[in-house]
Amino acid sequence: MRTWLWTLVLFTAAVVLAVVLRENTGHVLVLVNDWRLQVSLAFAVIAIVGFFVCLYILIRVASWINAIPTRLRGWNSRRHVKRDQELLEQGWTELLEGRYSHAEKDLTKLFDRSKDASRQVLAALSAARAAHALGEFGRRDHLITLAKEKASDDSALQEALATGAADLYLDQGLAAQALEALLPLQERSSRHIHTLRLLLRAYRQLEQHDKVYMLARTLNRRGALHETEARQIIESAAAARLRETTHNGQWHAFWKELKTDERTLTEVALAGAAAFEANGQLEEASRALEQAIPLSFDPRLLTAYSRAEPSQVKRRLEKAETWVQSRPNDAELLASVGHLCLVGQLWGQAENYLSRSLSKRADARVHVLLGSLYDKLNRPQEAAAQWRLATAVGTLLPVLATDSFLPVADTASDPGVLHAEGLSYLAESGFPANWDHDPTLEPTALQPGEARRVDAEQDNFDEYFDSAPVVGLGEPAPVSTLPPLPEKKA
Repeated sequence: MRTWLWTLVLFTAAVVLAVVLRENTGHVLVLVNDWRLQVSLAFAVIAIVGFFVCLYILIRVASWINAIPTRLRGWNSRRHVKRDQELLEQGWTELLEGRYSHAEKDLTKLFDRSKDASRQVLAALSAARAAHALGEFGRRDHLITLAKEKASDDSALQEALATGAADLYLDQGLAAQALEALLPLQERSSRHIHTLRLLLRAYRQLEQHDKVYMLARTLNRRGALHETEARQIIESAAAARLRETTHNGQWHAFWKELKTDERTLTEVALAGAAAFEANGQLEEASRALEQAIPLSFDPRLLTAYSRAEPSQVKRRLEKAETWVQSRPNDAELLASVGHLCLVGQLWGQAENYLSRSLSKRADARVHVLLGSLYDKLNRPQEAAAQWRLATAVGTLLPVLATDSFLPVADTASDPGVLHAEGLSYLAESGFPANWDHDPTLEPTALQPGEARRVDAEQDNFDEYFDSAPVVGLGEPAPVSTLPPLPEKKA
């Protein structure tokens, strides 16, 4: 469109100029010292226009000739860029396909050939990832060092290199090296979500639970972690932090920093209650568990709540009975209340709650508690029955055969004999070897009647321990069901 417009303008100017020159028949006189030149106006105009056209063409030709080296350099640069891009694309494709050896070879070749620092850093970091996948950690570290040398003046490349190297270090479990690479990035900017995630992984590997807790809260607030994942990380980190600071006095300040919903997490509530109990604050321990139990009724919380000090039994029992009213069929809750009654020496209520719990499900812990209760009540037979049931419920018993026998061993070629003193090997005399040296074990002479009796007993003994296989062994039968609970005595 632009070309057509200029063409139209030139044709219009030419027509106007031709019309003007045709109507004007003047001349142009040029005097230079003694030299005189007189031409028509039309010729002078045409000559001037032609001179400018020729001058323009000469200037353009000279400029084109002068720009030949620049164009050659540009063409060569474009050719190198295209070759680098093709090699980089090929290396990345092989890396994604899992052909790590080919990827490392092509990317290393790109690093050696390329003249651009950014492509060299990208190639070296990608080759390091391929070497890491191959388990060649020495080559990986060498490539990372080369990339650092090329990215020394570019902050963007340094950030990419730091995050990429930290990711590789974390995969290998080198959290300290990853942290060393990431901390400068955190100091410059704390808004990089990927950097915060890598820092979270590093601190979790190093078990720095206070840093893990803070980063998990930050990422959760920014929506960078799923709610469930953030909840699990916060729960484990906060509980670990409470446990490791229980004996140095820092746990109380950390407990105050926790949000209300964080204190009701199962692991956090258990760790907090244990810390309060260790420091003699039994009321606070009970309160920590009571805030968490109604939200989940986790068996771990209920078990911890049932292990009460005598001074806390009444308070906890009153609270637990209110929970039973809303959850009368919760076997774990009934067992915990029965445990509390047993600690408080409320024998009748303890038996009631524990029996109700057993009616919902068989539990070795409940059987043990009932056995302890019957033992306290001087009912040994029922206590023993409960303890046997606890063993049967809590242990995988073998399936025994009911009407079959194992084949007896063939002892005909056995040179040893089993007697009251243990296993002895026969000497040439036919008696155990140690009998030859022990006069107390030497056989005495037998009377004829006694000899016949001994021979008859020996025949019966050999017949009983016949080594022939037993035919028609029955298949193993399942273990019989557990006996019913004994009835209460009037």
